[in-house]
This record gives sequence, structure tokens and C-alpha cells, in this order.
Amino acid sequence: MLALLLVAAYLIGSVPFAILSSRLFGLADPRQYGSGNPGATNVLRSGSKGAAALTLAGDCAKGWLAVWGAHALGFSPAEAALAGFAAFLGHVFSVFLKFKGGKGVATALGVLGGISGWLALVALGVWLTVAFATRYSSVAALAAAAAAPLAGLMLFSDTTTVGVLMAMSAVLVWRHAENIRKLKNGTEGKIGGKKA
Repeated sequence: MLALLLVAAYLIGSVPFAILSSRLFGLADPRQYGSGNPGATNVLRSGSKGAAALTLAGDCAKGWLAVWGAHALGFSPAEAALAGFAAFLGHVFSVFLKFKGGKGVATALGVLGGISGWLALVALGVWLTVAFATRYSSVAALAAAAAAPLAGLMLFSDTTTVGVLMAMSAVLVWRHAENIRKLKNGTEGKIGGKKA
């Protein structure tokens, strides 16, 4: 049953809301401009706030749904956290995009929200603060990725849940390797910047 849960969560996470919302709004494929990332920040570069908001909501929802669904089906909190991680991996390595998905920031936030509202608020607060101060989505994401496991250590004694938080953080940092390089070179795009 746990294996079936993880497969279902992975498939939910694989749904590419950036591409679906772009098609709905008549926009170009987000993989063809800006950072090439199928995520909300890159969709925002199209100039459509509506498409970006829909992408953000969808990507968050699928992470939350995986955790909530696991709880609703009677799985333990640790198993629910693993389901959230499977959805997160589905977004990052989407089967519908030949295993080339987004960076996972919004989906990770949804997973955090499913695990604990307080945990999600900490991560979101860090992201908003850093994003407002720097206007770099990547810097905000890296700061939130670092904050989530630290908050988890204070909130939970369950090693599986904390391990999931650490694993998501590690994948997020890895997925932002190119952004880190661009930040060092001074070529990283800022929030609200138009598509190239």
C-alpha cells in the first residue's frame, strides 16, 4: 500500500502546471524562454501574472494534496511525509516531461503545508523576506530550503519527517546550481524581469 501511495504521489507531482497554465493563457512554452524552467517564476517572465499565479497554486496544491491524501487514507505522519517527497520528486523529475521538471520550490512549500502549517509559514516567511530584499527568487528559495530542515528539527522528533525535509533541501540546492553560478557572474534574472 505504501508503494502504491508513493507512485500515486509521484504522478500527482509530475503534472506540469507551468505548461498547462501557459497553454490555457495562450502563452509560449516556459521551457523556451527565460531560465527555461517550467515553474511559476519563469512563467511570470511571460508578463502574465494570472498564468504565474495559477502555476504557483497548482504546484503548491499537488505537494499538499499528496500529504493530505496520505493522512486521509490512514497512513502515518512519516509515511505522509514520504508521499510529499514523492510528489516533490515528481515535479522535479516529471514523467510527463521526460524526467526534466521544475526546481520544486512551490511543490516543496505545498509539502511543508501538508506536514505542518507552522513549518510552511516559516519557509514562506523566509522566502518572502529574502525575495523582497533581493528580488532574486533563487536566493529566496535557497534561504527557505536552508530554513525548513532547521525548523523541522525544532518542531518534530520524527526522524523520517526531518530526513524528508533535509532531502528536499538538498535537491533544491542542487537544482539551483545554475542559479548559483549566475549569481556569482551577476547574470541572474530578478523577479518580474521580462523573458529573454
